[in-house]
Amino acid sequence: MSASGGSKAIIAALAANAGIAAAKFIGWAFTGSASMLAEAVHSVADTSNQGLLLLGRRTSQRKADEDHPFGYGRDRYFYSFVVALMLFSMGGVFALYEGIHKIQHPEPLSYPLVAVAILVVAIGLETFSFKTAIGESRELKGTATWWQFVRNSKVPELPVVLLEDAGALFGLVFALFGVGMSVLTGNTVWDGIGTLFIGVLLFLIAIFLIVEMKSLLIGEGAAPETLRVIVDELQAGRVERVIHIRTQYLGPEELLITAKIALAGALTQEEVAQAIDDAEVRVRNKVPDAKLIYLEPDVDRTP
Repeated sequence: MSASGGSKAIIAALAANAGIAAAKFIGWAFTGSASMLAEAVHSVADTSNQGLLLLGRRTSQRKADEDHPFGYGRDRYFYSFVVALMLFSMGGVFALYEGIHKIQHPEPLSYPLVAVAILVVAIGLETFSFKTAIGESRELKGTATWWQFVRNSKVPELPVVLLEDAGALFGLVFALFGVGMSVLTGNTVWDGIGTLFIGVLLFLIAIFLIVEMKSLLIGEGAAPETLRVIVDELQAGRVERVIHIRTQYLGPEELLITAKIALAGALTQEEVAQAIDDAEVRVRNKVPDAKLIYLEPDVDRTP
């Protein structure tokens, strides 16, 4: 799977969340459960989020123009950032409010078994969506841990979907816990507690995603291991040394590289141009994302 992978995971999550949201709203209408309502709003937010991720992928494919000479690759980072904000506002804040309200003013549940049945089905659907996201992510993850992948991936959609699905699964468990404890104890305060747990969970996930997507949106450089490969490939042929180098991702699949390089011996203009061309070819062969490379010959003044 290429770095552009992930559409299957997004579409699977969108379909699952749309169906789950409808079922949860029906369950809330029957039961009056705050946990069910919070989860329904959560699923609506997730469904909207997947739509935004697909929109970002589409708009990022626009060709570079006069106003945006480096293209629109960062659209994917922007829409992923918006997704994190929506998860925070529509999901987390609403669930926190509803949980506190239900703890302060508990109300009896009607047809709690309906809520339990819907939540169990929803867990099954979310598990399918989560497994799809994991399958789509494995190739990009490589040998890294899942935590490293979520923290360091330059492809924003898959970490977002993974965390959304994980949050949805845990949220469903919390909702099931709240409804179940309300039935077992006869005290519907537990429904509010379950809702509060959902809110805290979504709040933490949203804050994490906001921080990570903000970093990508501002502009991250190549990972240390990738940077070492780039420097090694540049420092070959007639290039004696990389004096200075800067990298930045303009999009998930577009890495900008700028460097000053010291060339060996006294070269003609044609030889300098050929040395630069050869260096660019070497880097692109090892790092396919290196779409834009600007190399400037300079004198190595290092003592």
